[in-house]
Parts: sequence; structure tokens; C-alpha cells
Amino acid sequence: REIRMSGLARVGRAFCLRSGARAFSSSAVCHDQPTHTGQSFEETDVRNVRFDVTGLKKQVNDKWAIDLIAKTPVIKVNKRVVACDGGGGALGHPKVYINLDKKGPHACIYCGLMYEYVHDTEEEEEEIEQTN
Repeated sequence: REIRMSGLARVGRAFCLRSGARAFSSSAVCHDQPTHTGQSFEETDVRNVRFDVTGLKKQVNDKWAIDLIAKTPVIKVNKRVVACDGGGGALGHPKVYINLDKKGPHACIYCGLMYEYVHDTEEEEEEIEQTN
């Protein structure tokens, strides 16, 4: 019976034979998922040995921070200057003040939360429109 090994398993086996290390797994693992930085290894890349030897698989988080922030609604305020500290107490970030004089939403430089200045009269008009 002939055992076919992928290039990754061959690299792992060659590494183990040279160094005397014991291989825990010889199964090929799919490594083609890019990380949030776009990092993706080819099947023959030596860095894949760490997954093949330990039997672990490459874990990639598909919920990137930039996408999560984009889903967060804009915070409407009636002040021209707001302070953002990340809202997490010790888990937040240094407090920054954001000037909202220009129209449109403005992002916090640390956490990406969006703030927008809304005049009191505009808020009242929006409430009236929503009730009608």
C-alpha cells in the first residue's frame, strides 16, 4: 500500500527526521485562509511545520475590528465637542476630545466610534417625522 503525503507532511517529516523530533500528526491541514493582515502560507512553506507537527490547525478570526466598527451606529450628540475614552474604564483608551463643527460623522482616533453633531431643532424634527 502506497501512502501519499502532501508537501506539508513531507516537510514536517523531513524536519522531524533531521532534528530527531517526534511527529504527532502526518495529516495535511488546510492553511489557505488569510489572516487579518493578509498573511497566507503556501503548502510547501516551512512555517506550516508548527501545525503539522503539533496536530493543531491554523485559527483565523473572521470578525475583523474594522468590520465590527463599521456595523456600530453613529452616536448622535447635541454638543459640538465630545470626549471619548473607549467606554471600558481600565479597558478603554486615553480620553480624546473630538470637534464636531464640520458636518458629517467623525471617528475617534483610538477606537473608531463615530460621533455626529445634531442640532436640537433637527432632533425635534426627526422625532416629529418618526411619529407621523
